[in-house]
Amino acid sequence: MRVRLLPALALLFVLAGASPRGADPLVHTFSIVARDPQTGDMGVAVQSHWFSVGSIVSWAEAGVGAVATQSFVDPGYGLRGLGLMREGASAPDALKQLVSKDPQPDGRQVAMIDTQGRVDAYTGKAAVAFAGHIIGEQFSVQANMMASARVWPAMADAYRKTSGDLADRMLAALDAAQAAGGDARGKQSAALVVVKAKGTGRPWVGGDKLFELRIEDHPQPLVELRRLLRLQRAYGHANRGDELMTEKKVDEALVEYAAASKLAPEIVELPFWHAVTLASIGREAEAAPIFKAVFAKEPLWLEMLERLPAAGLFPADPALLARVKALAR
Repeated sequence: MRVRLLPALALLFVLAGASPRGADPLVHTFSIVARDPQTGDMGVAVQSHWFSVGSIVSWAEAGVGAVATQSFVDPGYGLRGLGLMREGASAPDALKQLVSKDPQPDGRQVAMIDTQGRVDAYTGKAAVAFAGHIIGEQFSVQANMMASARVWPAMADAYRKTSGDLADRMLAALDAAQAAGGDARGKQSAALVVVKAKGTGRPWVGGDKLFELRIEDHPQPLVELRRLLRLQRAYGHANRGDELMTEKKVDEALVEYAAASKLAPEIVELPFWHAVTLASIGREAEAAPIFKAVFAKEPLWLEMLERLPAAGLFPADPALLARVKALAR
């Protein structure tokens, strides 16, 4: 049905004399842009019955702002919107400028927020029903082609009532949208981007983005998005543990490694490195049960352990290595 529906919609726009440019993708969806007033972090979260929604709809830059551009999408709203905010325009001013210069604004639905929490949204009169948006306190929710007009009010209500960090709150808004009916066509893809309040000036190293996750095609995209968020949090703890080890803050590093393993117990590699660290600093008794559990689940880590002394990642102590290997029996 989708394959026939969307070209038909485009044809209706042509006949009405309000056709978006031929290259504009048709991404009907629901999304949220928001800023955490405590941390200043900003982000976008979105779900749609369309392949790879995150590659088109969600835009965010640390120290600048966040944009969601959807419906008859002009991705330039993301790129140019961030550019205007980077140059000092507020999010409402940037959005107004872009809408005023758009030769075909009626099919657009766009929301923008900046580093000061100034926010605005626009829903063109040709956005497919049910469509609308709500601008709240440093957030905006917007949706089009929904199963009901309850979707975006449910998103706003969930965002306001949910505790946790920005990622948790935005995903709560998406869950509420789906519970209220969601996209009239169903569900397929989702995305989450969260950036820091201030840029590092080195975005290529990844420090500006706290989360950047995309589900391109999945029967339960929000469930999968939450799973990946949990994994990214776990690996974040593991990476922080590595940083602390380089600073010789061993006890703090071990706390991070333990947190990583607790968040993602199914990822055997995380407790493996926790155990390696413990054994390397002379806490073999604490490492032993972790090694034993790891080797029982995935014996390949025993072979990996044997490679580590030559790389300087485990003590070159044959007796210690032999004792650890014996745990696999």
